This record gives sequence, C-alpha cells and structure tokens, in this order.
Amino acid sequence: MGRQLVPLTLDNLGDLPDRCRACVFWELDPVSAASAERAGHTALEKEAWISAVLLEWGSCGRIIYVDRIPVGYALYAPPAYVPRSSTFPTSPVSPDAVQLMTAWIVPGFQNQGIGRALVQGVAKDLLSRGFRAIEAFGDARWKEPACLLPAEYLQAVGFEVVRPHPAFPRMRLSLKSTLSWRADVELALDRLLGAAQPITALRPS
Repeated sequence: MGRQLVPLTLDNLGDLPDRCRACVFWELDPVSAASAERAGHTALEKEAWISAVLLEWGSCGRIIYVDRIPVGYALYAPPAYVPRSSTFPTSPVSPDAVQLMTAWIVPGFQNQGIGRALVQGVAKDLLSRGFRAIEAFGDARWKEPACLLPAEYLQAVGFEVVRPHPAFPRMRLSLKSTLSWRADVELALDRLLGAAQPITALRPS
C-alpha cells in the first residue's frame, strides 16, 4: 500500500472531500462566510483563499494519498490569514506559531497512522521555513467530524494545552522541542509514506 504526502495546490484542491472543498469556516469572517453561503459562492471563495495564501505566504496544506486515492488532508496558515481564529475565546494564536486549521481522514483509513503522518508532514514543512510552533483550537466536546479538531486527537499527536477552556482550548505543538527527534520524524515519514516522492515546499513570493 503506497502512501504519498504532497502540498495542497489549486491543481489538487478538487481532491478534498466535497464538504471541505466548499467550506470557508476558517477562511472568512462569520459575516462574509454567511454571505458567501447565501450566494452559493463558498467554493469560489475557498479557491480564492488558497490562491492568495499560496502567492503571499506559500504552502498551506498537505494531502495524503494511498495508492493514488486521497484519504486525508491538513490545512494550516499564519493567524493573519485565518479571520475566524480571532473570534475564539482562547485567541489569539501566538505570534511565533502557525495555526493548524483543520484536518480530515476518510473513514476506513483512520487508526492507521495517517493522522500522525499528516501532522509530521506539516511540522517538517514549518521547521524548514523557520517557524517555532503549531497551534490549534481544539474541540473539547467533539462528537462528529466538523471544522474543529477534537482536543483529544490533538493531544494524541503531541499538542499541549496552553490556554484552557471548557469547549475550545488553545493547544500548541512546539517545533523547537522536535529538533532533537527530527531524524526520527524522517524515519517515521519514510516508513509511513513508503515510496513517497520528495516534497518541495513552496516559498513566499
């Protein structure tokens, strides 16, 4: 079973699940998101957001494939590109961190190390670009797939709570502390991704 982890681009944006392809929960502020939903323009707004972030900042996501079938993805960006993040009671995201916005694994491919591979892929990209941490708003009351990641999942892949909240704790994965196990990340990626081709991180223009 071959695995491949690649950067999210406009060319493979269509490989995201339909429910995520047209979701602008994080990409727009609540008023703009509601307006886009009423107009039926959410897919266009999503594409415009991806395009703008790619041009101004660089790679903002990873998609993982199994035997060329997309089975999961992760989306991330600095908080300045994520309007919704400022509305959370545990905001703001720390200035030295990039926000892990959301991630998704296709049912049937869970509990196979794919989630951890996604997080490691994001960490590897951000380490190479000089960032110190990843932060995310966890959902402490998670019951079903949604735009927020369950706090329990974030803890399972190494995040720690930096600002507690009964519903939306802000959680952090320090990349500085991962420097000592960077070689282990490389080995884990090699084992998890098999014959994956090298990742070329996009750079800010």
